[in-house]
Amino acid sequence: MTDQATLLSKHTPLMQQYLRIKAEHPEQLLFFRMGDFYELFYEDARKAAQLLDITLTTRGESAGERIPMAGVPYHAVDTYLARLIKLGESVAICEQIGDPAASKGPVERKVVRIVSPGTVTEEALLEDRKESLLVAVVKLGERYGVAALDLAAGRFTVQQVQSMERLAGELERLDPSELLISEDWPLPPIIAGRRGITRRHPWHFDPESARHKLLRQFGTQDLTGFGCEELPAAVAAAGCLLQYVQDTQKSALPHIQGLKTETGEDNIILDAASRRNLELAYHPSGQINLTLFGVLDRTSTAMGGRLLRRWLHSPLRDQDALNHRYEAIGALLKDASYGSIRDMLASVGDIERIVARIALKSAKPRDLVVLRVSLRVLPELLCRLETMESALLAELRQRIQEHPEICRLLERAIVENPPMLIRDGGVIAEGYHQELDELRVLSQDTERFLIELEQRERQRTGLSNLKVGYNRVQGFYIELPRTQADKAPKDYIRRQTLKGAERYITPELKAFEDKVLSARERSLAFEKALYDELLDVLGTHVGSLQDCASGLSELDVLASLAERAESLNLTMPSLVQEPGIHITGGRHPVVEMVTDTRFVPNDLDLDADRRMLIITGPNMGGKSTYMRQTALIVLMAHIGSYVPAESAVIGPIDRIFTRIGASDDLASGRSTFMVEMSETANILHNATSSSLVLMDEIGRGTSTFDGLALAWATADHLARKIQAFTLFATHYFELITLPEECPGVQNVHLDAVEHGDRVVFLHAVKDGPANQSYGLQVAALAGVPKTVIDKARKKLTVLENQTYAGQRNDARQFDLFVNAEPQPHPAVDLLRSIQPEETTPRQALDLLYALKELAS
Repeated sequence: MTDQATLLSKHTPLMQQYLRIKAEHPEQLLFFRMGDFYELFYEDARKAAQLLDITLTTRGESAGERIPMAGVPYHAVDTYLARLIKLGESVAICEQIGDPAASKGPVERKVVRIVSPGTVTEEALLEDRKESLLVAVVKLGERYGVAALDLAAGRFTVQQVQSMERLAGELERLDPSELLISEDWPLPPIIAGRRGITRRHPWHFDPESARHKLLRQFGTQDLTGFGCEELPAAVAAAGCLLQYVQDTQKSALPHIQGLKTETGEDNIILDAASRRNLELAYHPSGQINLTLFGVLDRTSTAMGGRLLRRWLHSPLRDQDALNHRYEAIGALLKDASYGSIRDMLASVGDIERIVARIALKSAKPRDLVVLRVSLRVLPELLCRLETMESALLAELRQRIQEHPEICRLLERAIVENPPMLIRDGGVIAEGYHQELDELRVLSQDTERFLIELEQRERQRTGLSNLKVGYNRVQGFYIELPRTQADKAPKDYIRRQTLKGAERYITPELKAFEDKVLSARERSLAFEKALYDELLDVLGTHVGSLQDCASGLSELDVLASLAERAESLNLTMPSLVQEPGIHITGGRHPVVEMVTDTRFVPNDLDLDADRRMLIITGPNMGGKSTYMRQTALIVLMAHIGSYVPAESAVIGPIDRIFTRIGASDDLASGRSTFMVEMSETANILHNATSSSLVLMDEIGRGTSTFDGLALAWATADHLARKIQAFTLFATHYFELITLPEECPGVQNVHLDAVEHGDRVVFLHAVKDGPANQSYGLQVAALAGVPKTVIDKARKKLTVLENQTYAGQRNDARQFDLFVNAEPQPHPAVDLLRSIQPEETTPRQALDLLYALKELAS
């Protein structure tokens, strides 16, 4: 006998069973079913008591020690699971599968499923308007494989990326609830701080075995049709993810019928910092109304809300697809058609997640009622769409369809208002199955039989106080007051003695009891079998119902965007092939909604000959708002939405980068300035001439000379080398001379006027540079004490006089309110870069011509 077996033998039989099952699931909290409770023992009990704020107690002894124990009632388990899932914990659900009456020892138990943050499908454990994604990441060579699955919807995607920056951007976009990584992969900084990390054995990421898992799941010869046959890293991640879901669900996954390979070429790429800076669906305050999603989301269904969130994080580059969305919104706006469609969609439930639960055999009776109500709406909805002139709406009609067979089946099978759980009975409608109806008649005749029996026994015995009753513990009984017990007939067999009464059973009542209870048990078992059979039938329609849910989601988003277009005075943008961004009267969609004052619209013109704007002006003058609104207008146009502007003409855009604001990343040991420079480096390495770049206050985290030099060099590189469409906001007034040296660069500023000691911000963008910073006035508005402002004004005068007098101390901070010292002449820079010993005669001649041209 091994040491482990010897140790186990010291425990009681129940604890031996528990410890054996717990050993198979060391990483999860084990919910061990005992009667009406799920119990936790030992360390699991201590941990759960702390996380859930439940009582930690002890139960008997095992191996000579008291057993720590905590428990939750089975009927309220979803509430506790939801709290644990939000904390990133996983739970193994262990159920009683044996018959307690037939068990000589502990009733047989086994883990029937594992609930983890990325694999939940129950309605009570999920957020309505946010996906719960399980993501797997693996590094093979120089490539990263990423697989993502929304188990509650069956949506499966894979991709292969080349850099850590792209991986960071994708993880920010996907925002996984649970992340699978290999045990032998050292955690990169972008992953280390994430909640819900699950380590898997390295062989789970083997590309070849992963490929075979996917082929078995989809029933195909290869993965060519899915576009990932030649992407081993993506396949490895997908295989690990699929294996994990099969292990946790303990069931087949028929609703996962394929996967989509994402290449990044179809979408505008946003890095992690840009997604955060633009506040697409998350705001640091936690207020969703301060995000673009919060402004645009007027969807009628939860699945529509989730789709809108995906669109915002994956803006399209395909102008044809976007124009079809604009056309559909226009058709919905015509005669305000979107209103009636949104009203009908309000009756549609979360079909997407209900279908997944049907496939996983976990759908509850009320899920089927919601599906039935939703399908009843479809004929009228499709009829309404039939008259609309839109290719996309016509396609959506084909995807949605009516599904009359499923609707009729649900009408016949399920009662109008069923109980929550099938085990409670009364779910299957009368007339659906003859044998079930007969069993129900037998059990439902109980009340009539008991009334008749009571009347007969009163007449037979002459005892007017005699009662016939039933309870779950004692079953059926005849009750007499203690004062009349001596008058009970001889065929009355005493069943129970109470304080003031005696209860009896008779052979006739006992025979009826056996018949009724048997009928009830058979009825419940038969109803459960019919329900499982119904789920099997519905499971054959999973594909068509998923298409229906997809079509309804997209229609819902389009109807929401139509409502927003009318309510917020949005305009259809124009997408063109010529490079440039031309916006007239642009507005920030979020700021406009939350500000108490009138929003000041502004124009923007960028084209092949005007690619960079140097933006100057005071703090609080609106520079960041102007920059962000440009990015949001471009992004909204590329999800197919109308935009907040009088007009918008937008050429091809491949990426959006933003370097706006920064904070310390202490977990990675990076200062604010290091974060700023990392984001800047990412832009300079990855931006192209088709990118939109927003740069705000580069170089402010270091000394003035260093910061100014970095800001100048960054702007120069963007303008000369990359030639991206760039909005470059700065307080370094020295940069306003850049347009004189770099073609395609122009100055603009946000205006303000002084009124006494105060400043009034006009928020209007005008050509040319700003003439001063208004820093002291802004400090006064912020509440800095007047004595401090006065001292600052005196010091400013001294600094300005010193600068104008040419008195410069290289160690001091550079004055921001005057021009910098003259920059070295380009000819001097060129001379300094020459390496004579490595220069050929031909190169030397070319350099002479270049120097002559620079000197002139």
